Formats: sequence, C-alpha cells, structure tokens
Amino acid sequence: MAANYTDAQVELMVQAYTNDPTREMVETLAEELEKSIKSIIGKLSREGVYQKAIYKTKTGEIPITKEQLIKSIALLLEIDSSKIMGFEKAPKQDIIYLHTILEEKHG
Repeated sequence: MAANYTDAQVELMVQAYTNDPTREMVETLAEELEKSIKSIIGKLSREGVYQKAIYKTKTGEIPITKEQLIKSIALLLEIDSSKIMGFEKAPKQDIIYLHTILEEKHG
C-alpha cells in the first residue's frame, strides 16, 4: 500500500498545525500539499495532534444542553434528575431562567 504522505510532509504538517491549530492552517496545508481538507484532518488526527473546533454560541459561550441544565437543577434541589427529564420539552430559555433562579437561591 502506497503512503499518502512522506515522512517530511507529516513532520511539516504536525509542526505547522501544532504551532497554529486552526482551520485556516488546515486549509493552508491542504493547498500546499495538494490534498483535501478531510485528508489533512484525518492525518493530523492519526498523528494525535488534531483539535476539533469547539462550537460556541453567538455570544461566544460554550453551549450547555437542556439535559445538562436539568441535571444541574436536580443537584441544586437534591432530587433525582430522571424524575424531571420531561422538562427537556420546555423552551431552553425557560430552563435557563429556572436554573439561574435556583443557583441564586441555593448556589
């Protein structure tokens, strides 16, 4: 089986990406090495250096799921979270509001 990358290419990729772990660097490497972005990401992953981008909300915060909020509410109230998982159907802003109020009172 033929190798897709030479040792020199792998060394260049790892060093460049380690110094600048961004999507832009992946795109630059793909262009320079004439490979697809997916190929570059795959190789960097196999080399153990690729860092998946962390999704953030419009306000720059790392999002929290309804399930995480409900589990936190259950901890604040010292109750079994499985008993209130039905609240997942409520609008997220309502769950956040309840969580914020409970944190202020119990946190």
